[in-house]
Amino acid sequence: MLYEINESYGRIKNYIKHLPLYYSNNFSEITGADIYFKLENLQRTGSFKIRGALNCILKNIDKCREGVIAASAGNHAQGVAFSAKSLGLKAVIVMPEFTPMVKVNNTCGHGAEVILHGRSFEDAYKHAVSLAQERKLRFIHPFDDADVIAGQGTVAYEILNEKSDIDQIVVPVGGGGLISGIAEYVKNTRPDIKIIGVQAEEAAGMVSSLSEGRVVSLASSLTFAEGIAVKKVGDLTFRCCQNCVDEMITVSENEIALAVLEYIERAKLVVEGAGAAPLAALLAGKLDVAGKKTVLVVSGGNIDVTTINRIISRGMTATGRFMTVSIILPDVPGALTALSGEISRLSANIHEIVHIRNDHNIPLSRSRVNISLETRGFEHIEQIMERLGSLYEVTRLV
Repeated sequence: MLYEINESYGRIKNYIKHLPLYYSNNFSEITGADIYFKLENLQRTGSFKIRGALNCILKNIDKCREGVIAASAGNHAQGVAFSAKSLGLKAVIVMPEFTPMVKVNNTCGHGAEVILHGRSFEDAYKHAVSLAQERKLRFIHPFDDADVIAGQGTVAYEILNEKSDIDQIVVPVGGGGLISGIAEYVKNTRPDIKIIGVQAEEAAGMVSSLSEGRVVSLASSLTFAEGIAVKKVGDLTFRCCQNCVDEMITVSENEIALAVLEYIERAKLVVEGAGAAPLAALLAGKLDVAGKKTVLVVSGGNIDVTTINRIISRGMTATGRFMTVSIILPDVPGALTALSGEISRLSANIHEIVHIRNDHNIPLSRSRVNISLETRGFEHIEQIMERLGSLYEVTRLV
């Protein structure tokens, strides 16, 4: 595979951005270690996926003359669509119905025909395979294809040709194409470098497969990190991870959300859930980085604005900077003003207030107020709950 990855880089280098490693002063200071980012979120099409798609199409160009087709939750779709447009080919992309609109619109913007089908990647995949036969199109697999894997391996080619003295590379994992390419290149050039994969707890197909020693299919893969929301990993990628990956870690939805928020606030970077998974593992204390040079692969930055809003809210809650409480007030003039005064004295900022006067679960002489507050941390939240609890009937909702 080493030869194939070297050949792949020569094949695609004129079509992609070369993104140098970014040394993170912020996260290096937080961890006391050397933390580098491989910023594939800044790649053309906003993801590393362009690498594998380009390599597969360019290497098999004679078999792609009638057009190409792919199934994808978004990033592979854009990579295939961009590649096809660059090479003057027709592209058809089948995407799950839940795919964020930013990815759908961007894929259409590259001239592809987009078909929304099914509730999961697997549904879209089956439909795309059927259409490939029906329309005589070349199917470009998102991860379980040797040429795609070789293209993704060019991420490692760039990392090691820029900085060879790193100790470990941390990679988000869905179907396994990216980590397979990176691991194949690294273990055939610098086997001492540790390769660590990170999956969402709700879509840990590779973790489950490695644990059981065979490819397993998950019952569900519902994670907002849709770039790694895969129920079943590939046969090729599974074998590669068995042979070349040193460790696999899982992270929760809240940990991923916090990592996305941290990228925005500390690094001024827009990163999608999948791309934030390695940082999530770091911030959750699940990575050993002490005394090591660690590269986090930021796999993509295609994130929907509405998703960012939900992630920010969840991340702020997880760090004690946001809370919602339900308070029972006397239904008399001035009660809400008095409550606002108490909150002001507690130095909390009111984000939203919902005043409910027809709640059938409380007496007629009472009203319910659901109030969201911006806070300064968990200690501040405790102070607020203690003070309001001494004055009112209070229930914390979030």
